[in-house]
Amino acid sequence: MDLLNTLVDKGLRRELPTRDEALAVLATSDDDVLDVVAAAGKVRRHWFGRRVKLNYLVNLKSGLCPEDCSYCSQRLGSKAEILKYSWLKPDQASQAAAAGLAGGAKRVCLVASGRGPSDRDVDRVSDTIKAIKDQHENVEVCACLGLLSDGQAERLREAGADAYNHNLNTSEGTYGDITTTHTYADRVDTVQKAHAAGLSACSGLIAGMGESDEDLVDVVYALRELDPDSVPVNFLIPFEGTPLAKEWNLTPQRCLRILAMVRFVCPDAEVRIAGGREVHLRTMQPLALNLANSIFLGDYLTSEGQAGKADLEMIADAGFEVEGAGEVTLPEHRATAGAGCGAHADAGCGSHEGGGCGSHGGGGVCGAAPAEAPAEARTDLVAVRRRGAGTDLAPNA
Repeated sequence: MDLLNTLVDKGLRRELPTRDEALAVLATSDDDVLDVVAAAGKVRRHWFGRRVKLNYLVNLKSGLCPEDCSYCSQRLGSKAEILKYSWLKPDQASQAAAAGLAGGAKRVCLVASGRGPSDRDVDRVSDTIKAIKDQHENVEVCACLGLLSDGQAERLREAGADAYNHNLNTSEGTYGDITTTHTYADRVDTVQKAHAAGLSACSGLIAGMGESDEDLVDVVYALRELDPDSVPVNFLIPFEGTPLAKEWNLTPQRCLRILAMVRFVCPDAEVRIAGGREVHLRTMQPLALNLANSIFLGDYLTSEGQAGKADLEMIADAGFEVEGAGEVTLPEHRATAGAGCGAHADAGCGSHEGGGCGSHGGGGVCGAAPAEAPAEARTDLVAVRRRGAGTDLAPNA
């Protein structure tokens, strides 16, 4: 297929595809999906080999968020029966992080529900970062606390944070259809604050909210321009009790096409399969490792993932290897420059529940109706988290 050959060549050169080319990836048929995966896999292996980076989520504060993000189980007015608790103490968060690190994770993502942190909250998280790094010197720590005020990103950096996550989630044109309590511009501003403070920016999207192909391309091109080092791709978990509970728009093949499009647009960025992979990719998860070079290990913020042991077996069985703690994730030109995916047309790119580090909870549906028939609702695969942080039960790692 000429399209795929062209996209591989551009990906190896870090050249931005045209919008028509990106849309054409999403429009390919199910019969062609293996060809699409094989092509995008060449780009993935060129920049990241066969390494898979493991990330581990610690939900520092769950539920009771004042924001109204329609996809989120922690949103204002959510009737989802999720765990609700206030801030974990630093030693509790450190213990939770240790489980994921023991399972092979090299990055811990510290997430808290809410619009954004107060200065006292930044102090809490700073103490937590210190507690984790005192026990695990080489661990990467990514904070995800919502919208940042001036100076807060710098304080997190000084406390030892390596990265900050804040997802764009969907296109600017449809953002107001899913959230009214803050704006798309607010999210862009927070990613820019993280960048300016010297934190590695992490920003991604949520697919499956009823968006059009054009919306998906819009948000991925916006992400490329924003320059994040890592791009989490979430697939909506339609939680009962949220406005998007009935949105079952994804098939495994659709998810693979979305991941391939992100890889072609952001060839040398860390592309992470985030929330919803077990629900929507299901038995085709191993194929997605040919597109993404990063996943979350174990559970998410308010939902359960597959067993950590199963994640590790899947990686090995698919012929990939877990990225070691001493290995640098990003290609040398990005790691040394400290820059993200590149806004240049010829030298480009390369965790949600309330805008979190790539593991959403879940009003209106954003964008036009999807082109393909809705997938069968698999509500049996949406399991509320009842173990790990905030409980007395052992975590899944």
